[in-house]
Amino acid sequence: MLDTSSAPLLALRRAAPLQGARRFGPFDAELHAGERIAVLGPSGAGKSTLLRLIFRQEVPTSGQILVNGRNVASLPRRKVPFLRRTMGVVFQDFRLIPRKTVFENVSYLPRVLGLDRQRQKRLAYETLRRVGLAHRMKSFPLELSGGEQQRVAIARALVNQPEILVADEPTGNLDPEMAREIFELFLEINRRGTTVLVATHDARVLERLDKRVLWLRSGRLQDDSAAPGHTAARRANAVAAASSRPIPEAVSG
Repeated sequence: MLDTSSAPLLALRRAAPLQGARRFGPFDAELHAGERIAVLGPSGAGKSTLLRLIFRQEVPTSGQILVNGRNVASLPRRKVPFLRRTMGVVFQDFRLIPRKTVFENVSYLPRVLGLDRQRQKRLAYETLRRVGLAHRMKSFPLELSGGEQQRVAIARALVNQPEILVADEPTGNLDPEMAREIFELFLEINRRGTTVLVATHDARVLERLDKRVLWLRSGRLQDDSAAPGHTAARRANAVAAASSRPIPEAVSG
């Protein structure tokens, strides 16, 4: 059972970035070790902004972002890479290096960390086996399907055994069947103890990642299913407002 009485793994305290003339936030939320969280909202709701704050690609103009109690908003730039070694990040467009093999893409971080070739290979193989692609180690990204490329991207994010896995619209370029497989993989990763945070505009994600949901709209945190007094009716209204379309029958009950 998830213990939310301990200090949060990650906390946003009135964190607010400024993008041009449009302000997002302020964001207030806590994530505990082992949680599985979906960030839901239409395009432009602020989902990617929230995730960029978490892995320190953006810095808030006000508030704090705490990872294991440390305010990373004030972290010196030279120490940001050390922070990111505790996180795995998955993007919609995969961001694989096309001229590198699957093995080389996944073993990049272990290589940067100075691990010997044997340990690099073992880590890459074990991580690729977890995502069902150990047999494609010598393949190049363009030889893979979209779903396979996303699995490689997930393996690359997991190879350093991060505490948090952050995924930004990870199924946006995939067909429904491939998307279902990717979300099943996130469930398995979470069951192994990794905190999983997935941002999406697709309300159908609730069928797979129905644990805790943060609903965003117009740059604001509209609702949190972990909030006191949250009800099924309130959840349904939040889904409808956040997704700007009818609620699928599978998530309306």
